[in-house]
Amino acid sequence: MEKAKEFLKLSSEESESVSRLTIHPHQVGQEFSFYEDFALRGIRVDRVEPGFVACTFRVPPRLTDRTGKLASGAIANIVDIAGGCVVHVEGLPFNVSVDISISFLSTARPDDELEITSRALGQRGGYFGTVVVIRNKTTGEIIAEGRHSLFGKHYSKL
Repeated sequence: MEKAKEFLKLSSEESESVSRLTIHPHQVGQEFSFYEDFALRGIRVDRVEPGFVACTFRVPPRLTDRTGKLASGAIANIVDIAGGCVVHVEGLPFNVSVDISISFLSTARPDDELEITSRALGQRGGYFGTVVVIRNKTTGEIIAEGRHSLFGKHYSKL
């Protein structure tokens, strides 16, 4: 338990950085939420086809861990967003993530340009399966591969 406490302990610099954060209440439709501004800013959609989405993303320093590599939580967030987008239908609520499984195969550093591809694997009823691959655009090396399951029960408006 002591090792865990020590690992999670913030340095004085980290603590000071967090104390300077100002988060204002979100005004829906008028501005980006904290989540959109912090985690999604910089993702550029390059191609959209039925069952397929391709994006690029330059790794910002704000999404790195203590070692300077793209944080595993940021990778999980990318898999969640890209997997959800490939099965989203405009005008309907977003599906709910049921399961995410990620294989972390390599690392990325700030300013690395990543290629994110998301593909729908299939649908049965309200259950959807997707696969997301994140690769370094320069080297072609796969950073992570995620399988993402989502569920949504959308009723017809007719």
